[in-house]
Amino acid sequence: MKNYGRASVSEFLGDFIVYRNLVPQDSRLPTLDKLREKLNLPQDIIPRKSQPAYARIIKHMLEAAHNLTISNKPLKRVIYIGDTQLNDGQAFINLCNTSGWQGIVFIGSEQNAPPTNKVIEQEGNIFVMANHWSKLRDFERISTQYEFPLDEQTALILDLDKTTLGARGRNDHVINLARVTAVQNTVGTLLGKAFDQDEFEHAYNELNQTTYHPFTTDNQDYLAYICLIIGSDLYTLDLLVRAIKREQFTDFKSFITAVDNQAERLPQNLRQIHNRVYTAVQQGDPTPFKAFRYNEYRTTIAYMGCMGDATAPENLLANEIVITQEVREMANKWKAQGVLLFGLSDKPDEASIPTADLQRKGYRPIHHMETHAVGE
Repeated sequence: MKNYGRASVSEFLGDFIVYRNLVPQDSRLPTLDKLREKLNLPQDIIPRKSQPAYARIIKHMLEAAHNLTISNKPLKRVIYIGDTQLNDGQAFINLCNTSGWQGIVFIGSEQNAPPTNKVIEQEGNIFVMANHWSKLRDFERISTQYEFPLDEQTALILDLDKTTLGARGRNDHVINLARVTAVQNTVGTLLGKAFDQDEFEHAYNELNQTTYHPFTTDNQDYLAYICLIIGSDLYTLDLLVRAIKREQFTDFKSFITAVDNQAERLPQNLRQIHNRVYTAVQQGDPTPFKAFRYNEYRTTIAYMGCMGDATAPENLLANEIVITQEVREMANKWKAQGVLLFGLSDKPDEASIPTADLQRKGYRPIHHMETHAVGE
């Protein structure tokens, strides 16, 4: 591994990026709200990455971005670089289906094995599954083999989390550490002297398992709130787990409703937090625990560019959220060839963009933060 110095994601993406709320950072591009009527989308729903409606929205954003750079040639092809076959792979399939564009998707995850990639052709689209991020450098050979030009009629979609930043299998554990730290700081601050570190870690580690995803939907806002309620002694972890297994709580909404029915037992400050989270959940907000997400933004940027420039790459990978050099390298190369670059992140806006108060103090969105680039 090599330390390639400092950079930011905006070096190659600029502001052509959307976070979970589907509001492009480049104000020239249409937002979800502006596209709702045109695409006949419900007012109270923000589609997630793997849903077909998400692909329809991204297609319109890509075309708008393309028109700002190349107006006389339509998009015909899309490259997607991500880290999960289930989420990113499905988002890619949906986008190809809704747009009619030819596509190639690269799914990377670093493994302790000799570098290889597996190429699969499916319904005219190409899937490249790689066990090392360095195999991204083989992409041009594959694109040539399948007569897939990398030019001004091609769009490159970069997944942000655990692909462009914190590559899966190589550096993603630091992203996880930042998030856990944010949960702990949020819960610890709210509970004060009642906070029990061991109890928190036990509850978080237990409920963060895939076994409980039907209950938590793998939503970190829900998990942070549940840990807060357990820390308040309104429920013990054992009692909650038994209730989940007995299907007394079939989903998170049933749990927070049960908490609401006895909210008077909570201390005043926790009642206020509960009321905010409960109201947001009833309104369909996928990120209802705002205090946690604001903390996640702070902890995430604290892990970016935090180490010295002479730090060994192994230490950077262990302790800092870094840019994946192979992604950066190929993105810059293809951008110079006319390829349109666009970033997608399922990370909530509240955890990615500073509040107005922080902006006035000079804080910047995650994609503008400098950190080190590390790769083979």
